[in-house]
Amino acid sequence: MIIETERLILRNWNKKDIDELVEGLNDYNVAKFLTIPYPYTKKDACWFVKNRKKHNANNYYFAITLKDNKKVIGGTNISLKDGKYKGGLWLNSKYAGKGYGTEVWQARAKFAFETLGLSELENGFYFDNEISWKMQKKLGYKIVGESRLFCPARNEEVKEIVTKLTKEDFYNA
Repeated sequence: MIIETERLILRNWNKKDIDELVEGLNDYNVAKFLTIPYPYTKKDACWFVKNRKKHNANNYYFAITLKDNKKVIGGTNISLKDGKYKGGLWLNSKYAGKGYGTEVWQARAKFAFETLGLSELENGFYFDNEISWKMQKKLGYKIVGESRLFCPARNEEVKEIVTKLTKEDFYNA
């Protein structure tokens, strides 16, 4: 499955992505907002690619690649968990601040609402990740609660602000 945007291609993960996956995730400034192992090793990336390279009806994992040179610059997903479709986004820090995150989340929401027929998506952000909240808010997400997640990079539980995007809010944002 492939999703294209103006500058990006979202596609299945494959073995050729392992080095770029490690490059992007073995960065404390990325890992501190995720629930991934840190340091992030080639072994971690191999496990991830092996277990996430095929989509199924409830789980979609995409490598985010640049159209012009096919470089993997991040990842995103939509997965059914606890009866709700959830997901996230990460970008290699070298590509942050260029609008790629917003471009991915717009495409991801359209895929969820138009292709999968979902009526809402649940996401979240760590309390100190203001960039993520700014992007989500721009797309129509609303804060609906809080939870706590263990963050391996920080070696502690971190407060997550839970957000929700409805199809109506997305198209009216």
